[in-house]
Amino acid sequence: MTDTSLPRSQHRSAWLGLIAVLPLVLLVAMDGSILYLAMPRVTSALMPTADQALWILDIYGFVVGSLLIAFGNIGDRYGRLRLIMIGAVVFGAGSLGAAYSQSPMALIASRALMGLGGATLLPSGLAIVSALFPDPRQRAQAIGIFAATFAAGFAIGPVLGGLLLQRLEWGAVFLINVPVVLGFLVAAPVLLREVRSTAYGRIDLPSLVLSFAGILLFTYSLKTAAAYGLTAMQSAAGAVGLLAIVLFLRRQTRIAYPLLDLALFRDRIFSIAILTGLLPLVVWSAAGYLSGIYLQSVLGFDVFKAALLTLPGAIVLMATCVGTARVVDAIGRRTALVATHFLIATGVLLLLLTTTDSGVAAFIASTVVAGMGYGLSFSLVAEIAVSAVPTERAGAAGSIAETSNELGNALGITLLGSLAALSFRLCGPGVAGTLNETLDRPGLSSETVLQANEAFLTGLHVAAGVGALSLLALGIVAWLWLPKKLPE
Repeated sequence: MTDTSLPRSQHRSAWLGLIAVLPLVLLVAMDGSILYLAMPRVTSALMPTADQALWILDIYGFVVGSLLIAFGNIGDRYGRLRLIMIGAVVFGAGSLGAAYSQSPMALIASRALMGLGGATLLPSGLAIVSALFPDPRQRAQAIGIFAATFAAGFAIGPVLGGLLLQRLEWGAVFLINVPVVLGFLVAAPVLLREVRSTAYGRIDLPSLVLSFAGILLFTYSLKTAAAYGLTAMQSAAGAVGLLAIVLFLRRQTRIAYPLLDLALFRDRIFSIAILTGLLPLVVWSAAGYLSGIYLQSVLGFDVFKAALLTLPGAIVLMATCVGTARVVDAIGRRTALVATHFLIATGVLLLLLTTTDSGVAAFIASTVVAGMGYGLSFSLVAEIAVSAVPTERAGAAGSIAETSNELGNALGITLLGSLAALSFRLCGPGVAGTLNETLDRPGLSSETVLQANEAFLTGLHVAAGVGALSLLALGIVAWLWLPKKLPE
């Protein structure tokens, strides 16, 4: 039904503006997952070390997650359209740099630049879309489409990456961003209007530096320990990073305009919603990354067939996103939120049925069952988090919900990916730090290859088991803590 409070031309312009923003939303989400199937090709081409391979995957998510709230404040002050235009240019430049990188460090730097641009796109895009629709009903519909597009990007990233790599070099997974960015830069000045907030606060630079440095140093320590063991430098980096995170959290309680409003976490509904945004993405990213290597390097599928195997789960995830409203009407928001954890945990546990000889059926079943949980999670988290707080704090709650998704996506490869890397280092043949590095060495005996594959599978099973148990624990906590009726 058309919004009768708006002229027809303005109504049409609003929907055209939404269409202009959605491709960027899709790109930001896709680039968090598009490398899952591409990593074996990247590893063979650039020969990264074990910790460099993990940084290639998750530096993007860390930069996006660390800067989302800060760029939300900057956009409020200086203009959302201006910021999203600048961010699109930076994102496109990073994509070009990534596509033509000749070394692991160049690719890591380019992925970080993409993250810098990507951090401007989500909060600014959401604010612009909200401003385009003054009618609350249509604004909710537009934001729902925005969230579903973000979820779809995560789901189709591995599939699209696999399809591109069937005939093209690995850099193609980044080059596809460039025409989308150029199209947006042409359309945005015509279809979108500037959005500013009249009530913005000062951006606290020490908080920004502490959060960013703390996350990067702490994760560097985890990755290095998993790949090479404990060292003095690794331990020092971890200690400094942890101290920076503690100082950041302490500072947020003492300044007038915190980057992270910790007072919101006093509400248990809000806290459970944010944890539901974070932990499932931790498991998602680790399972996607490790499964991509398993399908190609252990079972021997080419990248196109591996991409096809991910399709059932992606389809179920997107269908669940679309049908979440009906599920909530049938079973209630509380039950639906709790069900996300048990569905994902059950799906991930099915990965324990994989072996070095077979595992396709277990993988597909895993992605289908978990896909239902992920679909519910993507659709429910922001809605429940925002509804749990006062109206004047809805913007902060929405930013934290988006940040939890991006940080979860990055932390999964850091935490569970590093756990798998540690298992490979302890159980593997000792030829190299990763499975792909090992298999690329010439003259390996069949016994060495088998030991390497079994060591990788052990790491996959350990990561899947820890991730599933964590989700089961959070599901039980959610069931016990959440009130029977959640606020609308």
